[in-house]
Amino acid sequence: MIETEQLLEVQKGVDPLKSQISDGYHTFNELYDHRIELWITLCRMFVIHINGTGIYRSVWRTRLHSDGSYMEGWFVLGLGENGYYGPQITYHLPMSRWDDCKFATTLDKAPDWDGHTSEDVLKRLKKL
Repeated sequence: MIETEQLLEVQKGVDPLKSQISDGYHTFNELYDHRIELWITLCRMFVIHINGTGIYRSVWRTRLHSDGSYMEGWFVLGLGENGYYGPQITYHLPMSRWDDCKFATTLDKAPDWDGHTSEDVLKRLKKL
C-alpha cells in the first residue's frame, strides 16, 4: 500500500494493521487495489466500446458529490448519469489515481445520487 494511502487511513481512524489482514492469499489492501484497477479498466473499456474513441459523458469523474461535499483525498469515478446508459454505478477512488482516469468526463460535481447501495451496485454490474 502506498504510504500516502496509509496516512489517509490513519486520518480516517482506520487501523493500518487491519488493512494487512489476509485470507492467506491476499490482504485487504491488495483486494482493494484490485477492485480499483478493475473498476478503472471497466470504465475505460465502456468508453472504448460505446464511443470508439474519446470521452463519453456516461463515464465521469469528480471531486465533489452532488451536494458539493467531498471526501478528503478521494474522488468519484462513475458510470451512468441519472439513467443515461443505465443506472449509476460509482466508487470512491484515491486521488492518487485521478490521472489514470483521464478518459472520463470531468464534472464540476457528481450527478444527483440515485440512492444506490452496495447490493444495487452488484446487481447493476451483473446487468452490464
